[in-house]
Formats: sequence, structure tokens, C-alpha cells
Amino acid sequence: MYHYDEYDRALVAERVAQFRDQISRRLSGELSEEEFLPLRLQNGLYLQRHAYMLRVAIPYGTLSADQLRTLASVARDFDRGYGHFTTRQNIQFNWIELEQVGDILARLAAVDMHAIQTSGNCVRNISTDAFAGVAADELLDPRPLAEILRQWSTVNPEFLYLPRKFKIALCSASEDRAAVMMHDIGLYLYRDAAGEMLFDVMVGGGLGRTPILSQPIRKALPWQHLLSYVEAVLRVYNRHGRRDNKYKARIKILVKALGIEAFAREVEAEWEHIKDGPAELTREEYERVAASFQPPEYPPQPAVDLAFGSALARDAEFARWVQRNTHAHKQPGYVSVTLSTKPGADMPPGDVTAEQMEQVALMAERFGFGEIRVAHEQNLVLPDVAKADLYALWQQACEFGLATPNIGLLTDVIACPGGDYCSLANAKSIPVAQAIQQRFTDPELLQDLGEISLNISGCMNACGHHHIGNIGILGVDKNGSEWYQLTIGGAQGKQSALGKVIGPAFSAEDVPDVIAQLVEVYREQRVGIERFVDTVARIGLAPFKARVYPAQEVRA
Repeated sequence: MYHYDEYDRALVAERVAQFRDQISRRLSGELSEEEFLPLRLQNGLYLQRHAYMLRVAIPYGTLSADQLRTLASVARDFDRGYGHFTTRQNIQFNWIELEQVGDILARLAAVDMHAIQTSGNCVRNISTDAFAGVAADELLDPRPLAEILRQWSTVNPEFLYLPRKFKIALCSASEDRAAVMMHDIGLYLYRDAAGEMLFDVMVGGGLGRTPILSQPIRKALPWQHLLSYVEAVLRVYNRHGRRDNKYKARIKILVKALGIEAFAREVEAEWEHIKDGPAELTREEYERVAASFQPPEYPPQPAVDLAFGSALARDAEFARWVQRNTHAHKQPGYVSVTLSTKPGADMPPGDVTAEQMEQVALMAERFGFGEIRVAHEQNLVLPDVAKADLYALWQQACEFGLATPNIGLLTDVIACPGGDYCSLANAKSIPVAQAIQQRFTDPELLQDLGEISLNISGCMNACGHHHIGNIGILGVDKNGSEWYQLTIGGAQGKQSALGKVIGPAFSAEDVPDVIAQLVEVYREQRVGIERFVDTVARIGLAPFKARVYPAQEVRA
């Protein structure tokens, strides 16, 4: 993973000192809340329903064991003993006192971490595949270019006050596990026949009130022009994006208003002025950053591991966990392991205790090379685990509540914090997620249902990405009461789709039953091993509507 140099550390240290002063002036009354607002947002600090929330950056979802231990110490010393991992691969602390924020940021800075640009109208955390660098289906490692984007966008003065927040994601595998098409800029990285790195550039994606999937704007962009082309897109957006209405300020609205062809012409014209300038990447700079991402020295593993095979044969629970929670690795004899943060009603999705973080750090060192990843789905990943170590790792994960064998299944729920914490939310997310998880506890049923993504958002801001869940749940306010609108047919990846609303909203108490009815229709209608989302695409909404609204007239 990337290690800070003296420039990185100086920038972060200066920002900590600067924000300490701003906090001091706010506490003394010298700064009003209105004046403090843009300053705290640039440092990842929100004022939520009950307390301040601090969002800490985890660039492209990569952590060292020491960094995770530090996050655990923040959870224990400054919060209520846990942190919440997000769909942008960051972590949030929900119970922060303003007086302590400077000390928290100083502690983070000591291990090369910060909260810069995790909020505000700027370029946010750069995200990518949690299995980057190790996935068997990867075309090349996107992390060096993600890191270059991070360095370029951090405190870049031209793009600190954009019309609205701006999100960038990269993917360089056959399967898109970074939800590229829901980002303001999405980048698909690959090699041409000569081995040169190229990008297919997508623009104009985003969820929220107006969900839109991104569209291609340029094919086969040479990697040397990555920064200049992204800069051209941002300049056009900065120039023409609306600032009079925050609900219409995202780049997706601009692209839709102009049309992709007209927007592309603007970008190309801007790019012509800057593409051969100082933002052009050199091989030397790429190699400098890429040196931090060289693969470790993997101890060779036997072609056939009899002990591992024996453990699979004698322990059905272990075998189920291996099937669901491990991912194919480039290196023979190794896998990547996903540690589920979705144990059911005992813990909200994405929440991890300080003790669990410390145990994951130990696992990363004992069973890997001291590295942890945060997945878009809010789970944690150990990227390099020898198959021979899986049984011991599984036992330790079981002991600390991190071994639920549900990755990709219905109970692997993605959920925002919702109305329990967020001042923007219309409804609670966590109790609904837990009620669904309580309803579906039979592992055999979950295995039979197969891959179903279920996403919950507490408001139209869509932090739970409900639009691209196979089943999406949106909390809405109806006359002061919390109700939940359901969509089906959403999907992420290279075949991304936005879910369609099935009808009127349901009460929180009814949601688990409605989910049960939807999956029962799927079981009745599926053909062979067809996935839920494919069945929905084939038969449409009508059979699902008929089941959950039996007394109403249903139209296809």
C-alpha cells in the first residue's frame, strides 16, 4: 500500500493545526455556525441528529493493521466503542464532541490518515475494487492511478468549491465491483494489444433524488492523460453546473440538460488547451507511485492441501463460509477473505466494534501481510490469505462475530445510518435492516435464494444506494410517519440498472413480510439457476405487484 512522504505528512499536519484553530474560534463564538459550516465540512465533520459525526478517509478502501488499530482507539476513546464503514469505503464516528476533534485528527495523522474532503462540494474519496491488486479476474492493478488521482485532487484549489460533491471510481477487472456507473466520473482501466494502459471514461452518474447511470464520453484514453481529462471534465462542470439549486447541482443534471454529445464537445475543447501541459503523467511518476503497490513475497503453497480439504469435508459450517466469503486470487494457493459486518440483529450493517477492529488487524498480520480493505458493501476484506490458514482464520472470525456466511446473499444488507443518526433522514434504516435479517435466518433458504442484493436508504440522498439494489428500500415521510417504498430490478456492475418502484409504500412492520413475498414469487418463477434480478428482468413487475398488493388492480 502507499506510504506517505514528507509532502503528504506536511499537508496533513498543517490541516490539523489549521482546523484546531477554526474549532477554537467556533467554541469561543468568534465563528458562527454558518461561518464554521464550510470549514468543518472540508474536514469531514457533520452535525448530525445527536452529535457531531466525523468521516475519516480511507483512500480506495485500503488500510494497514496499524491504521485499523488507530481507528479502534478513536472508537474507544472518543466515540461509543464502534465505527461505521460506508459505501464509499470510509469510516464514520457518530458520537464526536467538537472539543476533541483536533486530538482525533492528530492521532489519525500519526498513522498517515485524515478526514480531508470526506464532505463538502469537492472531489471526495477515490474508490475502487476492494480486491484490487489480487483479484483473479483483474486486468491490471488500478491502485497506482487511484493514488495519483488522490494526490492530485487533495486540496486542489480549483476544485474545492464545486457546485456539488464529486465522486470518482475506477475498475480494472472483468467484473465491476466498484459501482462505477453511479459515479460522477467512472473509469474503466484496461490494456490494448500493445500492452499500453487505456481508460474508457464515463460521466454523469449519480443516485439521490434523480438517479442516473453514467454514459461513455471517451473511449481508449491513454493513461498519460488521466489527470488532464478529469480536469477538463471538472472545469466544464465548475463553469456550467448550477449553484442556485443544490438539488440540481450535480454533474448528472448538467449532462442530462446539455446532452452527452454537447457535454463531450465542451470537455474535448477544454482538454485541447491542457492535455499536453503539466498535468500529463510521465512514466517516471507512475513508477514512483506504483512502487508502493508491488505484490508481497508469497510463500509457495502446495498444489493440493490435504488438511484444508479435510476441514471442508468434516465441517459443513466452515465449507459454507469458504463458499460464500472467499474470493479467487491471482496467486495459486491463496484467496481473499471477506469478513461480514452483517451478523444480523445484533449489530447494524457496517458497524464494527473497537475490539473487532483490533482482532481484524491481528488477523491481517497473522494470516496475511498486514493489509485490510473496505468493500463497497461495507464489509472488510483480508486480501491475501493462504488456503492452509483458512480454518484457523475462520475460527477466530467466528469468535468475534465476523464469520457470517452471507456475502452476496439477502442478509448482506447495505444500509445507511438512517434516522437513528442522520438529521437528513426521513426514516430509520437500521431497525428495518435488522428485522429483515431476523426474518431470514435459515442458511439453507438463503443459499437457495442465491445472490440478492438488498439496499436501504433513509432518505432520497440514497447513501444506501437503494436504486441499484436488486431489492431497494427507501424511507419516506408520510404525514409525520415513517414508511418504506420498495423497488426491484436494480443492479450494479457493468450491467447496472435502476430499480423500479413496485407501488405504494409499506409500514416498517410490513417490510419483512413484503420481502418474503417478493422472494417467494422469485422462487416460483425462476428458471434453473436464474438470479433474482434476471427473473425480474424476464417477467417484469406485474407478478410481484400482484403478490404484495393482492386487493388492487395491477398493471404491467
